Amino acid sequence: MATNHTILEMRSITKEFPGVKALSDVSITVLAGQIHAICGENGAGKSTLMNVLSGVHPSGTYTGDIVFEGEPVHFKDIRSSEAAGIVIIHQELALIPELSITENIFLGNEPGKRGVIDWVDAKKRALELLARVGLKDDPDTQIKHIGVGKQQLVEIAKALSKSVKLLILDEPTAALNEADSQHLLDLIRGLKGKGISSIMISHKLNEIEQVADSITIIRDGRAIETLNIKEDGVNEDRIIRGMVGRSLESRFPDRTPHIGEVFFEVRDWNVQHPQAAERMVVKNSSITVRRGEIVGLAGLMGAGRTELAMSIFGRSYGNFISGQIFKDGDEIQVRSVTEAIAHGLAYVSEDRKALGLNLIDDIKRSIVSAKLSKISVGQVVNKVKEYEASEAYRKSLRIKTPSVDAGVRKLSGGNQQKVVLAKWMFSDPDLLILDEPTRGIDVGAKYEIYGIIQALAAQGKGVIMISSELPELLGITDRIYTIFEGAITDCIPTDQADPESLMKSMTSAKKKVQSK
Repeated sequence: MATNHTILEMRSITKEFPGVKALSDVSITVLAGQIHAICGENGAGKSTLMNVLSGVHPSGTYTGDIVFEGEPVHFKDIRSSEAAGIVIIHQELALIPELSITENIFLGNEPGKRGVIDWVDAKKRALELLARVGLKDDPDTQIKHIGVGKQQLVEIAKALSKSVKLLILDEPTAALNEADSQHLLDLIRGLKGKGISSIMISHKLNEIEQVADSITIIRDGRAIETLNIKEDGVNEDRIIRGMVGRSLESRFPDRTPHIGEVFFEVRDWNVQHPQAAERMVVKNSSITVRRGEIVGLAGLMGAGRTELAMSIFGRSYGNFISGQIFKDGDEIQVRSVTEAIAHGLAYVSEDRKALGLNLIDDIKRSIVSAKLSKISVGQVVNKVKEYEASEAYRKSLRIKTPSVDAGVRKLSGGNQQKVVLAKWMFSDPDLLILDEPTRGIDVGAKYEIYGIIQALAAQGKGVIMISSELPELLGITDRIYTIFEGAITDCIPTDQADPESLMKSMTSAKKKVQSK
């Protein structure tokens, strides 16, 4: 039951990294039994603040005070914050795929006596915890065999096993579909009803409006304001104004499209699942793209959107069965990523950290990596050209970094995404395939990326854009293909589409006449 007493105070927190002041005199107050949201653009300092609270950045590496349950605390690591009842669930889940649900829940905290783990007790307790979060899977199931939505529930079960008093969730629904997101939000509200406080970082403003009691907005490392959702009449536009320091009259930049002739076509494309030969992940799918056109691809999780995109891009996914690709009227072969790039194709993966970037690399090398031949003489990279090219993209895409020599892992999610876009723009593609290009980034960075996509289309390039957010597809594309169980079911001009019609086509196997 919600109460009015304070469970957490962070007072005048300042945190610096070499050359960067990530947090400057930030103070927040969280009430017991409430859901407190933290919003801000990528790089604003949200995750850094939570890493300070949870001991990822230990006491002594920052200035300021943390008071938890009325007592000053000095956490030297995550274990010490967890011992106090503060548990953080990061956006990149800390689960081991090869271990079972039970093993992951109690990893490092296994029940037992005298050094011997009691797996019978562990499984019994795991069942009780899974019941609390509404997960019915066998606790012996390996993590790799359950979806991301269920993995989030396992993380919360893991937190509950540690007698959590304050749960920190960093972008908990970023990778979830609508149904899984709603289930998770309902669970967080249920925990609130049991007296567990939560801090939630999220870019999905509609979710914050739905579940949060209060919200602190952080901009450029400073706490701008804290609002009571109900008392202050907070809506999405009000949050955006606080985050970006201005009002975004439109979520999407204005654009007058100049669309040319069809230059890229996929015909009757069929692809098998890489492990299960009996399962077709792409079925007789055909799409066309015109020059200067932004084409959307809409479908529910598992519908085959990414499988189609990756298989087109050099057969990067699954076992190719049949189909043809035409460019400028001629059939082309794209049997490898190298061939795809040579034919002017580029693919921005939905998983920028695993597939889009090498996180131990620097920014300049990341930007030029897709086409080293442009800055090489023979087999030797011209370092001056490498720097000049990457610096030009840093400026034009407004990548927030003091130097292109910095590591990409130090960038915020939005700036990492800009580096991925720069990498493929450097390859000078004719067709750019974007898979969830704005996932996990804030509204300000989204607006900038929409502008980049529109600028590419204005140059006469074609764009295929996959997104789970229907308002995004409706706001930026010219046509939208829908896909269900691996098959294209419809193609709708965007000015004739709405969420209801798209959802109908995304959930029906009945194939309709395609618009070309």
